[in-house]
Amino acid sequence: MQGFPYAPPGLKIGLLGGSFDPPHEGHVLITRRALRRFGLDAVWWLVSPGNPLKADPPAALERRMAAANALVRHPRVLVTDVETRLGTRFTAETVARLRLIYPGVNFVWLMGADNLAGFHRWDRWQTIMDTVPVGVLSRPGEQLRAALSPAARLYAQARLPARAGRQLPVAKAPAWCLMTGPMVERSSTEIRATGAWLR
Repeated sequence: MQGFPYAPPGLKIGLLGGSFDPPHEGHVLITRRALRRFGLDAVWWLVSPGNPLKADPPAALERRMAAANALVRHPRVLVTDVETRLGTRFTAETVARLRLIYPGVNFVWLMGADNLAGFHRWDRWQTIMDTVPVGVLSRPGEQLRAALSPAARLYAQARLPARAGRQLPVAKAPAWCLMTGPMVERSSTEIRATGAWLR
């Protein structure tokens, strides 16, 4: 489709969705780790129009896209406004549409462990788990809470061990894997609180 990234069948692509308000080095770290630990060909940053779980609207999409492009400089990382182009609001919709547009592409939904802890509050979260493999990357202080989350407990049998992480992109959903490693003690919320990123 015109205006959409090119991705031939067989590629292994990680999808890192979020408001990126603002993007920061933590996003870059988990992206690089996902490329390596899950054996991905590319990671797409899906800069969302807004987060349905947050009351306050984010900064302008153009500003967040520009900041993300300035921050992440990697040949296999693409910053995209594909959700705006698709007109989707929820992850389940986005994943379903991308799988239709890109048949044969092995998508992996990427998230921080903090997101897994609250994943059960997402719209149609079980549909996401049943549709696409999920790669979870550790964030400060969230590993235990994530491992004990409702999503982790319900899908305990679908969890791959970390040593099998490179099998995740071709695993049949439901399948998920939690990776631990170096972490950045920073978040978009904290950056906004300092006044360094004004809306």
